[in-house]
Amino acid sequence: MKVLYLGFSIAMLFEFGFRSSLLLIFFVHLAVYSFLFLKRGVVLVTLSDRLLGWFLFCSALFILPWMTGFGGWYDNQPYRDVLFYTPFINALFFGPLLYLYIKSLTNVNYRLKKADLLHFVPGMLYLLWRLVMVVVDKLVLKHYYLMNGRVDSSFSAWYSFAWLPSLLAYLGFSIRYYLQYRKFTYFELSFADAAGLKWLRNFLYASALITLLEFSKFLLSLFFDLQYGEVWYYFFGFALVVYYIAISGYSPLGFSSHKLNFAPPLLLAYERPLYLPQAAETTEEVEWMAGWADKVKSAMEADHLYRNPDLTLTALAEVLGTNPSLLSKVINQQFKLNFNDYVNRYRVEEVKRLMVDEKYQQFNLLAIAYDAGFNSKSTFNRAFKKVTGLNPKDFL
Repeated sequence: MKVLYLGFSIAMLFEFGFRSSLLLIFFVHLAVYSFLFLKRGVVLVTLSDRLLGWFLFCSALFILPWMTGFGGWYDNQPYRDVLFYTPFINALFFGPLLYLYIKSLTNVNYRLKKADLLHFVPGMLYLLWRLVMVVVDKLVLKHYYLMNGRVDSSFSAWYSFAWLPSLLAYLGFSIRYYLQYRKFTYFELSFADAAGLKWLRNFLYASALITLLEFSKFLLSLFFDLQYGEVWYYFFGFALVVYYIAISGYSPLGFSSHKLNFAPPLLLAYERPLYLPQAAETTEEVEWMAGWADKVKSAMEADHLYRNPDLTLTALAEVLGTNPSLLSKVINQQFKLNFNDYVNRYRVEEVKRLMVDEKYQQFNLLAIAYDAGFNSKSTFNRAFKKVTGLNPKDFL
């Protein structure tokens, strides 16, 4: 169906078909989410929201040429030139935005530095080149010259060969950074499951897969003539994956994000003590560590610190007047547990105690779990089964 919207003496053409309409739905939703993230980032002064907002904005533009292409724009003027000369495919920004988003999401104190701006140089150079094309072709020569007039340069082989490896590389950096962060949460946080950001992990793996598929398609296109309609499935898959992160990223995290302060050097500080040879420890050091273990145990049992759902190793170290790295070594070597599992053991024992307490007979299991320091049903169920070997209801 071909529709003409008349306004300001300009006819707006769009052919509503299955492919164009489906991408139109995702385009509108991604554009709306982009605005919501950017607005929230400004109001709450959160760098992660602003970065994700720009990522979604670029993603919406990314699917626009295929959406309008199936809507008839490449077959009609002036729409054809609009698609030719407007840089909708800004895929060189995808990797840097995603990578910096993950860094800012997992560290509330993270701020962009001058060195971070270097990540955006390739994308800015491409925008500058597109501007030169417009000036030369439209303003100076007034005919196709830098643009051949037959193929949209956004889909040229050289540009695809530039942004696809870039995106794959940044996805690799992002996945490595996420895995480091995930490991860090078990050292530092007592709510590691909630802070695991599994939706982000799923997005990264899905993005890597779909980029590999696009890279494979690009290589095949060098030897075979792929049909326009076949390529549509890639853009549809891309829209689905990005829409997933838009919905997941806008939902509440379920924990206090201000507790997140990850940086790779912190993980190294926690890991380093674990690899000290046991034989290298003297009797004096063993006694010293046992003394710190008693202090940790006393703080947990006497002050019931485990009841704080946002408890971190750093907070516990402040209470005891020491540093997190030392406590990490003590807990791992003296209790044979990471910090997350150590705290959750206390919470599980507290739940077991409250189950038989007459004052809590009117409460359900989830309410008891929250009172013991858990912050989600899924975390409670996993921790309870890990400690007791049974589901909470079966145990009860």
